[in-house]
Amino acid sequence: MFLDYTILVIYALAMVAVAFYTKNRSGSVNDFLLAGKKGLNGWMTAFAYGTTYFSAVIFIGYAGQFGRSFGLASVWIGIGNAIIGTLIAWLVLAKRTKNMTQRLGAKTMPEFFEKRYGSKTLKMVSAVIIFIFLIPYSASVYNGISSLFEIVFGIDGWIVMIALAALTALYLFFGGYFATALSDFIQGIIMIIGVVCMIFCYMNHENVSWNISELASNPNLTWFTFGAENSGGLYGTTVSLIALILLTSLGVWALPQTIHKYYAIRDKKAITQGVVVSTVFALIIGFVAYFSGALSYYFPDILMTDAGPVKDAFVIPTMLKVVIPAGLTGVIAVLILSASMSTLSSVSLASASVIAVDIYKGGVKKEASDKKVNTVMRILCLIFVIISVVLAILNEKFGIAAIAYMMGISWGTLAGCFMGPYVLGVIWRKVTKPAVWSSIISSLVLTVTLIVIFGYDKNGWSCTFATALKDGVATSPLIGVICMVFSLIITFVVSLLTKKPDEAIISEAFDKHFEGEII
Repeated sequence: MFLDYTILVIYALAMVAVAFYTKNRSGSVNDFLLAGKKGLNGWMTAFAYGTTYFSAVIFIGYAGQFGRSFGLASVWIGIGNAIIGTLIAWLVLAKRTKNMTQRLGAKTMPEFFEKRYGSKTLKMVSAVIIFIFLIPYSASVYNGISSLFEIVFGIDGWIVMIALAALTALYLFFGGYFATALSDFIQGIIMIIGVVCMIFCYMNHENVSWNISELASNPNLTWFTFGAENSGGLYGTTVSLIALILLTSLGVWALPQTIHKYYAIRDKKAITQGVVVSTVFALIIGFVAYFSGALSYYFPDILMTDAGPVKDAFVIPTMLKVVIPAGLTGVIAVLILSASMSTLSSVSLASASVIAVDIYKGGVKKEASDKKVNTVMRILCLIFVIISVVLAILNEKFGIAAIAYMMGISWGTLAGCFMGPYVLGVIWRKVTKPAVWSSIISSLVLTVTLIVIFGYDKNGWSCTFATALKDGVATSPLIGVICMVFSLIITFVVSLLTKKPDEAIISEAFDKHFEGEII
C-alpha cells in the first residue's frame, strides 16, 4: 500500500505544479477560457476532449452497472463513443464550430446562441440551464471516484471528494483552460498506461477463462446478445443498450464542455491531428472500460454478499481490489482519478464561464472590465465545485440517484435542449430563433413529462409518486435519446414554418471571412 499511496501523492504534486506553472497564462478572459489567441495544438485538444469525455462515471458507474447487465455487448457503447461521439463529431463539428465562433466572437455556447440567433434572452436562459444541469453530472463524477477509494483504499467517500475538489479547484483557479488542457494531456497519458495495466491484469487473472466455446455459448459473454433475460419491450435490455450507445455517443455533440474544445483549437492541421488522436484515445479507453465491466461475470463470489449483489457503483472497485496486485493499484487509482479531474475541471469551467461571461458581463454589469470578469469567473469555478461536492456527499448519504442516472439526466437534458439549435445551427443557414426556443422549452417539458409517465408505466398508475419518480429517472438514457431526436426534428420543422432569420446575422455567421480562418 505504501507504493500505491506514493503514486497518488506524486500525482497530486504534479497537478499542483501544473497550477503554478500556468498561473501566468490566464491573465485575460480569452486566456482563461481559450488558452490565448493562438489556441492549442491537435494533440492537446484531442486529449482534452477525450479526458473530458471519459470520467469516473464511465469507469465506475456505466462500466460496472451496464457491463454486468449486458455482458460483452456493453463494449458496443465504447465503440459507439469512439465512432459517433468522437470521429464523426470531430469531422462534422470541429472546423465549423471553430470558424463560426471566431467570426461571431463567441467564447461560450450561450454567447454563440445570442450572436447566431440575435437574442440576449436566449443567452441568459441557456446559461442558467447549463449551470443547473451540469451540477448533477459533476456530482456523479465525485460519487464515482469516492466509490473507488472507499472499496480499494478504505477511505471515507466524503474525504476523497473534498480532496479531489480542492485539487481540481486549485489548478483550474490559477491556470484556467490552459492548465486544464496541460493537465488533461498528462492525465490522458496516465489513462492509457492505466488501462493497459488493467486489461493485462484481468486477462492474466486465474478467474478469467478464455475458452472459445464458453464465449460463444454464454449469453453474458457473447458480443451480439444483451446478457439479461429481459431483452424485449420498451424497458428491455435491447432498447436500453441502444439508448445508452446513442446517449453517450450523440449527446457529446451538444454538451458545452466538449464543444468548448473546438473553440480553442489552433488550425486545420491541429484539427486533422485531433480527429485521429481523439478517436484512437476514445476507442482504447471506451473499449477497456466496458470490457472490464463485462468480465464481472467471472467474479460472482466477490460480487455477492449476504445482503445480495454489491451495488453497481462498487462492481469495478471490488473487482480491482481482487485483480490488481499491490503497486499497480495506485496506477489504476490515478487512471480513474485523472479521468475524473479532467472532466470536473472542464465542467466547472463551462459552468462558471456561462455565468460570468453571459449573465454577469452580458446583463448584470455590462461595463465590467476584462479583469473583473476574469476574477468573477475564477470565483464561480470555486462555487460550482463546492455546490457539486455538497450534492455528491448528500447523494452518497441519502442515495438520491444512481451515478449512471445522474449523468443520464444531465447529458440527456442538455443535449435535448441544444442538439437542434447547435448542430443544425452550425450547418444550416435557415435555423430560426423560434425554432431554438421550441427546442429548449419543449425538451425541458418533455424530460419531466417522460420521467413521470415512464415511472408510472413501469410500476402501474396506482404506485406512489416517489416510486414513479425513482423508476422514471432510471429510464434517463432512453428519455435523453428521445429528447435529442425531438430537438433535431422540432428545430428543423419550426425553422421551415417561421420567418427566415436576419440576413445580416446569417452573413456574419456563414459568409464573413478573416485572415487565418480555417478553410
